[in-house]
Amino acid sequence: MNFRQKILHGARVLALLAPFASGALHAEEVIVAVAANFSAPVQKIAAAFATTTGHKATVVVGSTGKLYAQIKNGAPFQVLLSADDEAPTRLGKEGSAVAASQFTYATGRLVLWSRQAGVVDDKGEVLRGGRFDHLALADPKLAPYGAAAVEVMTKLGLAASLQPKLVQGESIGQAYQFAVTGNAALGFVALSQVMVDGKIAQGSAWVVPAAMHSPLRQDAIVLNTGKDKAAATAFMAFLRSDAAKAVIRSFGYEV
Repeated sequence: MNFRQKILHGARVLALLAPFASGALHAEEVIVAVAANFSAPVQKIAAAFATTTGHKATVVVGSTGKLYAQIKNGAPFQVLLSADDEAPTRLGKEGSAVAASQFTYATGRLVLWSRQAGVVDDKGEVLRGGRFDHLALADPKLAPYGAAAVEVMTKLGLAASLQPKLVQGESIGQAYQFAVTGNAALGFVALSQVMVDGKIAQGSAWVVPAAMHSPLRQDAIVLNTGKDKAAATAFMAFLRSDAAKAVIRSFGYEV
């Protein structure tokens, strides 16, 4: 290869690398508000997102109701991953988010879970026996999974009898903490919180039939603070990718 050919070859290599170099130079951070049930999957997705795009996703976890209130009070989140489809829709209608960006990234599943093996049967009959002190659930006013748990108890005709045993967490994350620490013998939690690599990692569980409560459609939306931000746009695109969907499915969600 003569000198002129080397120069041309070098120019071609630089041209091929230019888009990647440009992406690295213009890497941004996106602040993502995430419903508590999705905290484990989003950590894996954020790591893969950073490796793939060069952008950084900073995750803030909380109940959907609390995150909504924080957004309305000016929190600097750029993307919301909600535990329902109502909060993103409301934010879009109120002019706080880009309505056209909203889509369902996952459909969640509710599970009745105990950290101890053999406690929860595969039909949830343990609820009728009442041989437990406390039943944890997320606050139904703040968390869609908590509202779904109330629907299930009502459908079973157990809402009144179980009321004295209920222990409410602000979010599904706190409800899970009550159950995993043993402060509550049972807990209505998200399947994603107790599933690892497609299997329930420990204890005993009843995966509640989806027909027993309103669908747990979880929507994502770009907030006004993320409009026209490269990292926010890239994160939403990555959330639709096969790589992200594989992670989401591995935690028991439907995509």
